[in-house]
Amino acid sequence: MAGIIDTIKLAGTLVLALPAAIAGLELVLIRGQTTFGVALIGLAVGLVVVQHWLTLPTDIPELLARRVVGTVAKEPEPEAEADDES
Repeated sequence: MAGIIDTIKLAGTLVLALPAAIAGLELVLIRGQTTFGVALIGLAVGLVVVQHWLTLPTDIPELLARRVVGTVAKEPEPEAEADDES
């Protein structure tokens, strides 16, 4: 389920980042205003990177749940299974 939520978050970020990137490409390639164009492209890339790597307060319950599940439901070690079969 986390995959679906992550996909929705990425789509929301791309709604903001893609118009900035397209405007930046237009400024660089068509109008020749490289400073503003590169700044807009950098902003678009920065939005996606920050969204991917930044932990927001809304992400904390999900992170805590993953840690709890990882500590409570540990998989048995392969050596312990081999000892039980002998």
